[in-house]
Amino acid sequence: MQRSHIVRPAAMFWGLVVFMPVGVTYLSALLLLATMLLAGGHRERYARLRTNPLWWPVMAYLAWTLIVLAVRPHYPETPSNLFHGLRIGLTMLMAMALTREEAIWALRGFLLIAALNVLLVILYYAIGFEIWSPLRAVVMEVGNKSISNALLFSVVASTAAVWGIAQIAAHKPLRAIPAFVLMLGLGLVVALPLTSRTSVLALLLVIPAVCVHQWRSHLKMLVGSLVLGAVVLGAGLYQLPPLQHKVETGVQELEEAQAGAVFKGSWVIRYYMYRDTGHMIADRPLTGWGIGGWTEQWHKRGPALFADSNMPHNDFLWVGAQGGLPALLSLLVIMVTAVWQAWKRPDIAGRYALAATLIALIASSVNSAMRDAQIGLALLWIAMVYLRLAQERLDPAPWRDVLPRRIAAHVPNPT
Repeated sequence: MQRSHIVRPAAMFWGLVVFMPVGVTYLSALLLLATMLLAGGHRERYARLRTNPLWWPVMAYLAWTLIVLAVRPHYPETPSNLFHGLRIGLTMLMAMALTREEAIWALRGFLLIAALNVLLVILYYAIGFEIWSPLRAVVMEVGNKSISNALLFSVVASTAAVWGIAQIAAHKPLRAIPAFVLMLGLGLVVALPLTSRTSVLALLLVIPAVCVHQWRSHLKMLVGSLVLGAVVLGAGLYQLPPLQHKVETGVQELEEAQAGAVFKGSWVIRYYMYRDTGHMIADRPLTGWGIGGWTEQWHKRGPALFADSNMPHNDFLWVGAQGGLPALLSLLVIMVTAVWQAWKRPDIAGRYALAATLIALIASSVNSAMRDAQIGLALLWIAMVYLRLAQERLDPAPWRDVLPRRIAAHVPNPT
């Protein structure tokens, strides 16, 4: 007997708690996995996974991880690093195994909690009040959890941008105004109170990408939109001294690190991590140093000031150092395939997924957006759910049922 109805609320619950502390997100992931195992229909899910373009890249990544575990040395960090490596693959597979309805329920949860958190940010800075501790990372900088929330806000901002651009393409520019206001407002949130340069960088790269996707066959409109975006961006940077200062500080940190300086700085530590992790991969290009081996090598190679770090702030370098180039390339192929699948779909569902998967790819390249569960259990899950709906090829508008029917009836459905 199938009990498929229990999976939908579990998928929605994961979407609802992505802004919460990582323990709650782990609980939601385990709950969804349990309901999938109990609900039945395993053959249907397996068949769906086997036909998914991500199936073989994910299988290659997981298989190589286990091979490296068997043939390379083990370390004190091996259990935790193995767990996180397998969790990355499992998160992707769980999202890809969702039915259309289950993916829609997951998105409903995410968009609902995102809307409530946008309201929370507005009220917090408009009137001020004592905020519940688990929600502090939504309104201010609180370690990696605030980076996770900033990236999720970037996904919402890019979703709004895609909607607004579609309205402009449909010659209904007035409908685009609320979407662009939301996009700019969230851009300010991730740049100022959450102070996430990763999220700002992601938005700066993703918005032009979705413009290219929208108008790739209309060169004049594409050029016009990119010029307008560059003007708006330049004006925004000029009018936001704190953001401008962060960019200048980052450039200065890189220059000083290249000259040999060692001090606590976001891009100083990244410079040494990327350089030394690259050397790790060059020294053991086939099977790496073993699962969990990055930390030991970092202690030998990196500056003593940064000895407490346990990841190189780049997921591809992390797996490359531990599993060699096959591990690095398999993970990179997974993310590039996800972006390519979104790009191939020419309608708005493809653009939504393109924005979300690109944000995940960018964040994984300049931060530990998959390795760090505080980020990866939220951002990776949401990005893969966006992609799952974009893979509904027989459905011309897979997002149409995300909103309740009474609301959706009054919302135009652009392509």
